[in-house]
Amino acid sequence: MQNKHYEPALELYPALDGFESIRRYLDKSEKRFIAKILPGEFYVSKYDNELIATTLGSCVSACIWDENNGVGGMNHFMLPVSDVEASKVTWGNVASDATRYGNYAMEHLINEILKNGGIRRNLRAKVFGGGCVLNQSNDVGARNAEFVRLYLHQENITLLSEDLGDIYPRKVLFDPLTGRARMKKIRTLDNDNIVAREQSYRYDIEHTPIEGNIELF
Repeated sequence: MQNKHYEPALELYPALDGFESIRRYLDKSEKRFIAKILPGEFYVSKYDNELIATTLGSCVSACIWDENNGVGGMNHFMLPVSDVEASKVTWGNVASDATRYGNYAMEHLINEILKNGGIRRNLRAKVFGGGCVLNQSNDVGARNAEFVRLYLHQENITLLSEDLGDIYPRKVLFDPLTGRARMKKIRTLDNDNIVAREQSYRYDIEHTPIEGNIELF
């Protein structure tokens, strides 16, 4: 008997609660919908026809998933740790400005995966980014890379692979159900646009108070 090949449905399903503001579009070459996240954003999905994408300079993205239960997500953060005490931070929704910091971005990504059916002991991770692209003596990319490794170790989440450091920005495409990730280093003039965006974003987050609320657990 010949096995039939089934392709994921080309139907845009409603985003999970709280992620409605994330831009999603159909990529015909991938035959998948892609959720594109920007600095300070993250996204969680349970759909087999959906991928998550981002572009990184000195920022870092953690791709975390539970393959057994078919749920995962990706974040994109600029600075490793906020100076604001966690007890003083409140969250309103999953798109809060507080996700711009790695300690909150990681905690909130994990919480949303667990909320949508993931089990902590099943979680696996891949991490990308942390390039030295801003030409600053205080290499934020290296600090981000060091932070994300330490965070995953402390949370007992297995880090299966990483591509961190170097001097190039990266494009990342992640399947949140299977954990498959594809990464491409960008070695073209587009780097200038990526660096300019990150410089502007870093200025904004360093001069804008944290708003919103979060429950950490």
